[in-house]
Amino acid sequence: MNRERTRLDYVSRVERVKEYIFEHLDGDLDLDRLADVAAFSHYHWHRIYRAITGETAAQTVKRLRLRRAAGELIRGSDTIKSVAARAGYGSIEAFSRAFRSAYGEPPATYRERTQLSHQPSPDRRKEIGMYDVEIKNLEPFKLAAIAHYGDYMKIGRTFEALMTWATGSDVLKDAHGAAAVYFDDPAAVPEDRLRSEAGLVVTRDIGPETITGDRQVRTIEVAGGRHAVLVFKGPYEELQQPYDWLYGTWLPESGEEAADQPLHEKYLNDASKTPPAELLTEICLPLK
Repeated sequence: MNRERTRLDYVSRVERVKEYIFEHLDGDLDLDRLADVAAFSHYHWHRIYRAITGETAAQTVKRLRLRRAAGELIRGSDTIKSVAARAGYGSIEAFSRAFRSAYGEPPATYRERTQLSHQPSPDRRKEIGMYDVEIKNLEPFKLAAIAHYGDYMKIGRTFEALMTWATGSDVLKDAHGAAAVYFDDPAAVPEDRLRSEAGLVVTRDIGPETITGDRQVRTIEVAGGRHAVLVFKGPYEELQQPYDWLYGTWLPESGEEAADQPLHEKYLNDASKTPPAELLTEICLPLK
């Protein structure tokens, strides 16, 4: 087996572990069980996983559970105790410490702030949604991308697969950040028909290359031209607020008209290494 085939085999097995974690976030996710899923030696698989992903399996589980908890706090009505238990914490105090460390505020405060901001009254839209928007002429670029279908809030799962595939390859070394393209309006299109692309910005054509199951990496082109660019600082789970403001307040008042092409987001820091409260997302709305 040559080096590239060996690398792809290891990547595929690590990706199986990540998929298992996503599917079993409510389980105990025993480390020996994860070794069996990966078909690696129980003595060595932890080191292999960390070398490929940049974090331990336990860190992956904690990060994904906290991210799910943030979404539940924004959109759900379960008690904080229930959210904490589902995230694997035996007490609200332990959950609050971990959540505050990641999101910059306690879960109760986070829930109150984000739920208010997602349901603003008309006379408060401008007050809570003041963002800087800059009109820029953007250059077209290429993405080494994997197609994502369904809930946009779950595109992180596709990015996890993409980054696992790219780790250790020259693709990641030459990449210029991550980006996603969103083709449909989630308010108008059924969730199971939503289409998007999770990608790495590259300067050359990549693939097509099948990485696991029916997932395939291939090159797509993202159009340039005039765009309204808004930079949002904060968790990805809160992106609906700047979107609502951009489309509901800024665009009607700007005198601009959206172009007939999909919008895209660029992610300006590494979600696996950056606290959610510090994440920077560039929302790029194409204009005529």
